[in-house]
Amino acid sequence: MSEPSTSKCPVDHASLTTPGADKCPVDHSSSSWSSWRAFLPGSSHPSPPNPPARPPLSTARETSSIPRTDGQHWEYPSEAQFFAAMARKQHDPHAADMAAIVPIHNAVNERAWAEVLRWEAGQGSGEAKLVSFKGRPGDLTPRARWRALIGYSKPFDRHDWIVDRSGTRIRYVIDFYTGRAQGPSAAPSFYLDVRPALDSWEGVRMRVAGFWGRWLGFGQSSSGTSLETKS
Repeated sequence: MSEPSTSKCPVDHASLTTPGADKCPVDHSSSSWSSWRAFLPGSSHPSPPNPPARPPLSTARETSSIPRTDGQHWEYPSEAQFFAAMARKQHDPHAADMAAIVPIHNAVNERAWAEVLRWEAGQGSGEAKLVSFKGRPGDLTPRARWRALIGYSKPFDRHDWIVDRSGTRIRYVIDFYTGRAQGPSAAPSFYLDVRPALDSWEGVRMRVAGFWGRWLGFGQSSSGTSLETKS
């Protein structure tokens, strides 16, 4: 698997960018982006027929806490890059929304990585690093499908992250759910269900250890985490 370029960031915007353009770990495909955009202020209002001139957008990029295999850290897109990616795919972005969506995007990815590190804690020497990522918003995981059958909402997005731990690679699955609303003016909240995939012996071992750890009162305390963003 080839190394990621230094211009990419860890949520996969593959469907919103042209080849070689900036990427980061959440795939905002046409269906997925509409779900994320619903969290923006005024997202339910159509664009005005004569929109005001677009204000200048920041070109500053935030370096994530997520390490890469080349010793660097993934970078998140700037407001200007995020807007340009949306515009290229004709998603009718609003410049004023970028100041809200970029911090949400970054915070959600930081929380996802924190949950990966919870699973990785005590698994061996060496720093866990994100190798690659893929957005799969249209593919329900078996657990998400089962939860939907018993009455829970479906996740609005899904990502698969490949993590390297001293030469051992584990695929992590992340389901993104909308959190419970605390009120009409409350900041958006999310629930992230992060766990190793059951496609390798290491993933199976970690999941079994996590299961017994929860029953015996140690290890992973839950299968997911809630996140309330700041507006």
